[in-house]
Amino acid sequence: MPSALTIKNLKKTYSNGVQALKGVDLEIKEGDFFALLGPNGAGKTSIIGITAGLVNKTEGGVEVFGHSIDTETDKAKTYIGLVPQEFNFGVFDKVIDIITTQAGYYGIPLGVARKDAEKYLKALGLWEKRNDQARMLSGGMKRRLMIVRALIHHPKLLILDEPTAGVDIELRRGMWEFLTTLNEEGVTIILTTHYLEEAEQLCRNLAIINKGEIVASGPMKEVLLNTLASESFVFDLKAVLPDKSFAALGKYHPLKIDSITLELRVGSTQTLNEVMSDLSSLGIEVRSMRNKTNRLEELFVSLTSGNSDITALS
Repeated sequence: MPSALTIKNLKKTYSNGVQALKGVDLEIKEGDFFALLGPNGAGKTSIIGITAGLVNKTEGGVEVFGHSIDTETDKAKTYIGLVPQEFNFGVFDKVIDIITTQAGYYGIPLGVARKDAEKYLKALGLWEKRNDQARMLSGGMKRRLMIVRALIHHPKLLILDEPTAGVDIELRRGMWEFLTTLNEEGVTIILTTHYLEEAEQLCRNLAIINKGEIVASGPMKEVLLNTLASESFVFDLKAVLPDKSFAALGKYHPLKIDSITLELRVGSTQTLNEVMSDLSSLGIEVRSMRNKTNRLEELFVSLTSGNSDITALS
């Protein structure tokens, strides 16, 4: 597949001396649903800002569908739809006017813009609000309005910077469905989010950035498999756990949450079948089992907090 976004040796040092990016290399294929993750201040916003032409880079190259942001700036921008974290539309403007005005910047005729606006507003549950001033919308509605505005010129690359921040879970899942459909229709999507279950649910590939450097990247499943040295599982037992049996589970670093709830850490070289076999041999019957945390959350914390509980990065 051709590349939607190619970043080579990207560096950014701000006027206050902060080195936000330290030679980032990143390639995102056309049609991908890609997660760009990292703690606050890691460099995500700098990458997005540079790609969208909002921030000047210090060094390196960025291409959008093969077009350099340095030599083909206007062309590169036509491929991008950006949904920033902050609301940046006129709060006294009508919803429909915000969208059609944005379309006008790309030379889209008003009739065409209104037709496309209707399509997206209906898809995101905003059609009935089309003649309302933006200030009358809820926070979740404003987020969806920004997505519609970013899509009105039919970009091939949609960049979403915390698109579901402050959105309740029901609306968030509705947005997930919309974005999944959009991606299936061929739009490449880059997502930044602090809801890590969202990234694992939606994205096929990811990169984790920390202190201006990419610390892990690749297919979601492979990165999770290759970099997590262990995962925590919680077992609900059918009977009280004897002290002798608890002591025999030392290789799993057991933690007794209460008399019938047990937490075990399962290493990357161990399998759940092995764990269940060991529990059975000790006469421990399991009622139910679950991951203690989202796997991506566990990896994220390990990579960005200096925790050594990871294996070699992919």
